[in-house]
Amino acid sequence: MILGKTGIETIKNGFGALPIQRIGVEESTKILLRAYESGITFYDTARFYTDSEEKIGIALGNVRHNITIASKTMAKTKEEFQKDLETTLRELKTDYVDLYQFHNPPFCPKPDDGTGLYEEMLKAKEKGYIRHIGITNHRIKVAKEAIESNLYDTLQFPFSYLASDSEMELVNECIDNNMGFIAMKALAGGLIQNSAAAFAFMMQYDVLPIWGIQKLEELEEFVSYIDQPPKYEEYTHIIEKDRDILTGNFCRGCGYCLPCPSNIDIPNCARMSLMIRRAPTTVYMSKDWIDKMKAIEDCTECNSCKERCPYGLDSPNLLKENYKDYMTFV
Repeated sequence: MILGKTGIETIKNGFGALPIQRIGVEESTKILLRAYESGITFYDTARFYTDSEEKIGIALGNVRHNITIASKTMAKTKEEFQKDLETTLRELKTDYVDLYQFHNPPFCPKPDDGTGLYEEMLKAKEKGYIRHIGITNHRIKVAKEAIESNLYDTLQFPFSYLASDSEMELVNECIDNNMGFIAMKALAGGLIQNSAAAFAFMMQYDVLPIWGIQKLEELEEFVSYIDQPPKYEEYTHIIEKDRDILTGNFCRGCGYCLPCPSNIDIPNCARMSLMIRRAPTTVYMSKDWIDKMKAIEDCTECNSCKERCPYGLDSPNLLKENYKDYMTFV
């Protein structure tokens, strides 16, 4: 596929490098090299993902010109932007980033908006440090504004077969504007457990899914779909069943509600009712998980999580509901 106006050519199998920050260099190198050898050429990382960029640089530095690297900055000032980009280039062992993205900003950066951030993007592009400008987000309003602005080459947004009608419409708007659509959270933060069904769904749309990979066996699943893509019609029953159970008022696990003043693991605790029914119950009956769920009792309802949720969820209430349900299993 061609990623919108960027002209970037890639197979419909991108490597999401957030999870490799959780594993060692030796294991991440093995996984990244296997991905490259299997034909995966698009690698998405971020300055925010601790040592993810460094691990990509270590594993793929020697083949850098054969791959496409996308990274992100959460900079709020020009100085932070410059520092982030300088660090990213150094860690990736490269002198340019193919796609540099604003990382989930609460607004759509534009020229003359007073922040100077978009101007920094343009300067970096003029100097050859970046080749294309993108934006990632979890907010429909910001995403729509980015599309309508015609300032961005790509939009990265959560997209899976649990997507709402308005989220589906974003894909069509990107296509109409020749804007590349990068689908993050294609497994809905772990709620979708059939990777073949998820992949088959993605094949129906002109989008680039990036799969978060942490284990070699996870990679092998997606690699197997390159030459033998699963047929959508064979998975419609699974997709429809999941939609019946999972669509609606559920936590996507994006984590933008954190940190919690009461140290509650909101992204996991707020969707425990769903997770405990989609995995062996014993997985979530450990002392560690019981303690995490009991931490909900310490919620002060300060509403900081509710205010930060890009999906408008009533997180304190969602936590209470999940805790009440969880305790019926304990």
